[in-house]
Amino acid sequence: MPQSTVHLMRHGEVFNPEAILYGRMPGFGLSRRGRRMTERVGEVLHSGGHDIRAVVASPLERAQESAAPTAEAFGLPVLTNDDLVEAGNLFEGLAVNRNRLQLANPKYWPRYRNPFEPSWGEPYAEQVTRMSGAIRSALELVPDGGEVLAVSHQLPIWVTRLFLERRPLAHDLRRRQCSLASLTSLTFDGRRLVALTYWEPAGDLLHGATDMNPGQSAATVAGAETPEAAGAPEAARAGE
Repeated sequence: MPQSTVHLMRHGEVFNPEAILYGRMPGFGLSRRGRRMTERVGEVLHSGGHDIRAVVASPLERAQESAAPTAEAFGLPVLTNDDLVEAGNLFEGLAVNRNRLQLANPKYWPRYRNPFEPSWGEPYAEQVTRMSGAIRSALELVPDGGEVLAVSHQLPIWVTRLFLERRPLAHDLRRRQCSLASLTSLTFDGRRLVALTYWEPAGDLLHGATDMNPGQSAATVAGAETPEAAGAPEAARAGE
């Protein structure tokens, strides 16, 4: 059976000076640093001899922009798959990192009823289901083998990795290993997963970058006024 690799790429840094939890909101594109990050990914894949035969992305602006440099480098169009979209989040639109005390408002308490689902947003299991469908669709784009770049978002990529590694889907967001412009690469023999690797082609650009959820990366927390802001409830910062 031919071997195929699906690179699950997280988008680059977003221009978000107000540190809004933007989720699926329109109008949030890449920053200049974010564009450099995604250009670096395209350069590394192209110069490294990778056999990228298809590029597909979430419909959100930041993902489409992140896919463009690699598509251009390989002379490919950017396809769109809605299953790669960001996780839904009931706190979308709040500047959660600037004032986490707002999350203690009693009106939000019902959203915290089940942190393992989670009850404040799209259930982890549903994210895994749609991301699995996106991966299958990506493999169908390379029936004779090759590589696909699939641009998505931190949480859907991370919970998919947890699922594939047979780890619990509920997790501490500070332990996520899914930095800006990173690649979580899934290699298949036919339709059987044979390898999972994580790498950061633009890792040097993370220093000085801001991220709503830096996880284990070198980026800093966007909009955080104090070090304690990094510990805001996961309900507030679960997306991205």
